[in-house]
Amino acid sequence: MDRVTAAKVFIDVAQSRSFSRTADRLSMSRPMVTRYIETMEDWLKIRLLHRTTRKISLTSAGENCLKDIERWLEQADKMTALANTDNELAGGIKVTSSVSFGFSQLMPAIQDFMRLYPKVRIDIDLEDSAADLTEKSIDLALRIASNPDPSLIGKPIAVCESALVASPAYLKNTQKTTGDILHPQDLMKHDCLGYKNFERHIWHLSQGDQFKSIPVDCRLTANEATALLHAALNDGGISLQPTYLVNRYIKEGRLCHVLPDWKPKDLSIYALYSSRKHLPPTVRALIDHLEIYFAENPW
Repeated sequence: MDRVTAAKVFIDVAQSRSFSRTADRLSMSRPMVTRYIETMEDWLKIRLLHRTTRKISLTSAGENCLKDIERWLEQADKMTALANTDNELAGGIKVTSSVSFGFSQLMPAIQDFMRLYPKVRIDIDLEDSAADLTEKSIDLALRIASNPDPSLIGKPIAVCESALVASPAYLKNTQKTTGDILHPQDLMKHDCLGYKNFERHIWHLSQGDQFKSIPVDCRLTANEATALLHAALNDGGISLQPTYLVNRYIKEGRLCHVLPDWKPKDLSIYALYSSRKHLPPTVRALIDHLEIYFAENPW
């Protein structure tokens, strides 16, 4: 059997501590995982794993040789890349992103990348919680933050700006009772739409050298940006949204930019990967492509 694949299977089992989880993550049958582990043990002539009906764990010999196998696999990947004389990228990449950024911006960029490299396969995992890259065998995470997880490495590839928005109907209906929204403090009199992972809802806005932190009342909260976007579209109130989601609705007139002279804090969109993993050429190429694509296709 292929020793490179066997090494990849062993490393994944060492991380997942489960033949079934490794089988799911590597898209192979559980008996095939078992055969690859047996291949590694026959090759090295040592027992790598303790196996019981409930638990998988590394033997002492397995612990001792894990790092060596990881280094050997990294060298094998490099040699494979050098032997690829046509320099055509191939292989699989697993990417994670937030739901809102994934469907609105990542998908078009990914499609463009896959047209350039038809032998590359991509699996996308969309979730708004921060996934463990090692546990889920994720090669690349796109995260929006002011300070990314220090345990990961990568680079900022785009800027995430935000805007306060509301539907024309909501603003018309509330104008009779609360008047126009002319100053950040006016937001305190309105229905605002908030992210439920915050205990207190405070919107930080700036205009030149002026800064305001406004506590807002959020009767409706959700854990995902597109849900709040559609609440705003349905006259639910004022929402703080990334411009990559709302610019099109502002241009169409379905949403109004509230307090356009007051700017929420910009965040960076980072391409991150685990510092414990070798970065394959396909992942490096995807990072470079995304950075160029977002620069050439502003939202």
